[in-house]
Amino acid sequence: MQYVEIKNANRIIERSDYLVSNPTNYKKKWNEVFGNNNPICLELGTGRGDFIIGMAEAHPNINYIGLEVVDSQLVAAVRKLESKHLNNLKLINADAAIIDQIFGKEIDTIYLTFCDPWPKEKDKKRRFTHEIFLRLYDKIYKKDKHLILKTDNKGFFAYSLETLSQYWYTFNRVSLDLHHDEKPIQNITTNFEKQYIQEGRPIYYVDAEFKN
Repeated sequence: MQYVEIKNANRIIERSDYLVSNPTNYKKKWNEVFGNNNPICLELGTGRGDFIIGMAEAHPNINYIGLEVVDSQLVAAVRKLESKHLNNLKLINADAAIIDQIFGKEIDTIYLTFCDPWPKEKDKKRRFTHEIFLRLYDKIYKKDKHLILKTDNKGFFAYSLETLSQYWYTFNRVSLDLHHDEKPIQNITTNFEKQYIQEGRPIYYVDAEFKN
């Protein structure tokens, strides 16, 4: 996936009150960061922040964390937040491969929203629904495993259904065309998602869970 590199992106995001610097320092302390014991939800690959910001605005009694490795992507999220006052949202600029160094068993739900599908076979271990990542998630779930995926990539979606099923997740809800589903699904529509809809591309969705 190609990104537009923004000059001094790291300096721009570091000035934001929403960015948590040195996030590994807060492992097992994220409720203290938020100042409450509300559930904590994590989005991996938060990109420009449309989804995680929308969720934080819609659910003030839930804490949200958006993690993104590309600092130039987070610049857009930081700029959108300049005029907002959301006490239940934090951003992290880090690689998802180290989330077990950032969180203890503190996360209630993981969101994968239009994450990179890594379509080439040689890159499959980088997919967020590969077993490598599913095992990482086990280390940070507070109790039950709960993962919600939304993508426009049919191949990645099919792959994810298979890996989640093999990892003993069950599916609370599956949609092969989110925006034309007979039974509406609560959804925060991102700018890219709106573009995909205009292009006539279906949005695939799964709500997966494993109760311990």
